Amino acid sequence: MQLAIDHHYTALRATELAAGTDTQRNGEISPMEGTSPTPGFAATPAKAALDDLKSLARRNNRMQREEIMTLKTFLREWYGIDYQPRVRPDGRKMLALLDQAKPGADFNHVFLEVLSRHHYTLMEPVNGCITGSDLRHEALRRECSSMWHSQTADIQMMREELHKHFGIADYQPFKGRDPLREPMDTPRGQHTGSSQEAQ
Repeated sequence: MQLAIDHHYTALRATELAAGTDTQRNGEISPMEGTSPTPGFAATPAKAALDDLKSLARRNNRMQREEIMTLKTFLREWYGIDYQPRVRPDGRKMLALLDQAKPGADFNHVFLEVLSRHHYTLMEPVNGCITGSDLRHEALRRECSSMWHSQTADIQMMREELHKHFGIADYQPFKGRDPLREPMDTPRGQHTGSSQEAQ
């Protein structure tokens, strides 16, 4: 649960960089809407240029905030642990890539690769949760199942976006871009398609 909380907490910042943050919210529903700022991070303008990518980022931000609260509640009620989220070293690598990416097409491409990879890294722990959690904790198993379905659906959507906007039809989130040059824990995946920015 602590791993999933930290994983989601890192994704909050990634999605903020994509959609931007709104320090004051209003009732308008629009493609320009940002996310709520995450504690510990400065407000940021949107770096993504694609409305569908910003929509994905906003949805992930909202859903993962709820999942963080649910998992924190489980930890507190079941184990008496008041857990505070943190960004782990692999998350810092991912956020550094997103920070360095230029707004627009460069950010769009990097975001789609690194968030896909980030989502994929949670699959093994979530599978373990679904098949190995204590039977008394059916609520946790349901939460893990929900995470599995939402994250695999997002990975597929981001793979489709990489194909649509960048001509990359074979993106694989589970491998490093170039195993001879980069460690396997790189925040990006691997593909043989063009790396030129189409939009």
